Amino acid sequence: MWQNQSAVFEFILLGFGDLPNLQVLLFLLFFVIYLITMAGNLLIVVLVVTDEHLHTPMYFFLGNLSFLEICCSSTIVPKILSNLLTGERSISVKACLIQFFIYACLGGTECYLLSMMSCDRYLAICKPLHYATIMNGRLSFQLAVVSWVSGILVSTSLTLNISRLSFCGPNEIDHYFCDVVPDIRYISCSDTYLVELSSFIFACIFTLPPFVLTISSYGFIILAILRIPSITGRQRAFSTCSSHLSVVALYYGTLMLVYLLPRSRNLRHIKKTFSISYTILTPMLNPLIYSLRNKEVKIAVSKVFRKLLFFVNIQRVGFLKLKGGNPH
Repeated sequence: MWQNQSAVFEFILLGFGDLPNLQVLLFLLFFVIYLITMAGNLLIVVLVVTDEHLHTPMYFFLGNLSFLEICCSSTIVPKILSNLLTGERSISVKACLIQFFIYACLGGTECYLLSMMSCDRYLAICKPLHYATIMNGRLSFQLAVVSWVSGILVSTSLTLNISRLSFCGPNEIDHYFCDVVPDIRYISCSDTYLVELSSFIFACIFTLPPFVLTISSYGFIILAILRIPSITGRQRAFSTCSSHLSVVALYYGTLMLVYLLPRSRNLRHIKKTFSISYTILTPMLNPLIYSLRNKEVKIAVSKVFRKLLFFVNIQRVGFLKLKGGNPH
């Protein structure tokens, strides 16, 4: 039936091409967000690796999350910036599938990693006497491995199913990165029922159970906070808990809206807008919400800056001595 159709070797990412007057503004906005994202998350990874006081299950999970966000942003944002700067929106089918594989892997991993982190906080706050026994280094490592392996398995399965399809036009993807699933029935000339069904099932498995587990954990945490006798203690705990919960709700909520809503081109602009939340904004907010507000992290940051300042001063003194000893 499709023998007379020409094969497609590249896709066109429409991205934000419908906003020609905002290309420069969008480039600057996403560039600043990318710099903040990379700086914040890279700082967390370095601190967790180098500071012995942060070698705990909670910061082990946060280090994994920050590393994941670095990979996620670096997979998506540079291509967006290139498209906005040059106007060149084409991407080869192979490169598109690679980007989708990495994105699906990281997305699936983050869903379960966030739920693991909520369980860790639940045990620390609601079961403090048993926390050290239950959430030891071995268990936290196993939970992180399960999260990463789950993401790899789901992305491998989806990408292999998509790679078996034939693409013969149209070759336009109405998105700013290669999330081919929403448009798969329009860009493929093969039967896409299996791909759409498997993507919906995986979306349910990787969003609903972790979301329910996370909300339940924070629900128990809030109940425990309400039993704190000190008003100041309750306010501080509520401030931290509410900020965590808002980021989690934003991430899971927009993810479910994009992948669990009916496949319709009438909703594509809404879904594209929601996608910005979990692909661009959440990676920037996570280190600010989860880590940089913590007392231990602030102490670790101050140590790093003191060491850096000390190193700079030594180099400056050495340079001045060298300059002073130069007869010329």
